[in-house]
Amino acid sequence: MVVMFALLRRREGLSREEFVRHWREVHGPLIAGNPDLSRHIVRYEQHVRHRPDALSGTDDVDGVAVQWFESIDDFAGFIAEPDYAELVAPDERRFIDMDRIEFLITDEPHVVIDGAVGDRAAP
Repeated sequence: MVVMFALLRRREGLSREEFVRHWREVHGPLIAGNPDLSRHIVRYEQHVRHRPDALSGTDDVDGVAVQWFESIDDFAGFIAEPDYAELVAPDERRFIDMDRIEFLITDEPHVVIDGAVGDRAAP
């Protein structure tokens, strides 16, 4: 399993509300509703910035997209789909500042704390 994290910044001229609405109501369903695209993805999460202050992180980051794939080949297959080029990439440019997007693909996480009382990692 590999996980892609993308730090998203909204396109200039969009309000935070417009960015969030487009991401959740247009972009997410565009991917989820297309079997040629969604078949590559195990899980797709949209994390919107909690609030617009320094306590919520880097000043101009509006959200984080997290996509889980069985393998790096599935990620490559996703972005190689014709519908990605025809539908997803143009839609990304409608609401994301693509010149400032940052992403990282990782292996499955090494869990240090998972919230269960007896499951704390030893020092």
